[in-house]
Amino acid sequence: MRRRGLTVLLGALLTTLLSIGVLGTPIPYVVLGPGPTVNTLGEEDGRDVIQVTGRETSRSAGQLRLTTVGVQPGVRLRSAIQGWFSDEEAVVPRELVYPPGETQEEVEQRNAEDFQVSQTSAETAALRELGYEVQVVVKAVVPDGPSAGVLRPGDVITSVDGEPVPLASRLTELVRAKPAGTALRIGYTRDGRAETATVTSGEQDGRPRIGIEIEQRQPHPFTLTIDLEDIGGPSAGLMFALGIVDKLTPEDLTGGQIIAGTGTIDDTGRVGPIGGIPQKLVGAKQAGATAFLVPAANCAEAVRNAQPDLPLLRVGSLDEALTALETLRAGGTPTRC
Repeated sequence: MRRRGLTVLLGALLTTLLSIGVLGTPIPYVVLGPGPTVNTLGEEDGRDVIQVTGRETSRSAGQLRLTTVGVQPGVRLRSAIQGWFSDEEAVVPRELVYPPGETQEEVEQRNAEDFQVSQTSAETAALRELGYEVQVVVKAVVPDGPSAGVLRPGDVITSVDGEPVPLASRLTELVRAKPAGTALRIGYTRDGRAETATVTSGEQDGRPRIGIEIEQRQPHPFTLTIDLEDIGGPSAGLMFALGIVDKLTPEDLTGGQIIAGTGTIDDTGRVGPIGGIPQKLVGAKQAGATAFLVPAANCAEAVRNAQPDLPLLRVGSLDEALTALETLRAGGTPTRC
């Protein structure tokens, strides 16, 4: 009997040791959890997140917080099991975050580049909202190309066949909308004088082109800088754009509340979908947010993962986000998910 008890004890000990070994085994998954939130109207590491020089800025009583997702890349079975039973975390296949053929460093580098692009688009969209229009400027003319002898470096392209060109991407769209060999009426300004010229598009790399290199400029009499490190991806664009508008206008967009949100933004102000909405909602709730701005395409997922007493405000553009905040300040009910 004593020998049997010893056998059971040794068996239990062996089972425990094996379990510990198995639980410590790395698995091809990552754990997603709530990441840090950042007030775009505030400071990080003693510096303003949005810095403006050469113009007076306003101060807000509330906050506009961007939200992030924390990624635990090196996952062992024990952590995965905890994540599967957690209301705040998600366990997903590693390849969804780190695609096959890409190293973790390469993915992080791409995320850093996307973050920089999101800042640029946020600045462009916000300044357009404030009346600072984009100029599509001829940077160079291809020798012997369709525009040679017609357009010059420094010309500002304003229209194609009467259609306005508010952004560089729009110029490309308008030129490619018609087959190569089409005579296009190009509106432009040179030395402040409006001109019109006809340029017949040619074909290059299988696409219609007019033989110019262009760049976007957005003249404004102040310097604007976004200073934030250790954040990746494009999903902070909306909250950066709102932060810029808030700082450069006398109105307090927050109404003294803590508003969190997420969403990509392009130069036109369109808000696009993002990943990790469940974890971002948890992070916003933990940060004390009283409302959350949700990209329209993420509304269904946000509703499924809603946090108590955290209204979900549906936005599809910068204009819609500003309208939602204005309605909230006035005590009304903005459009919900």
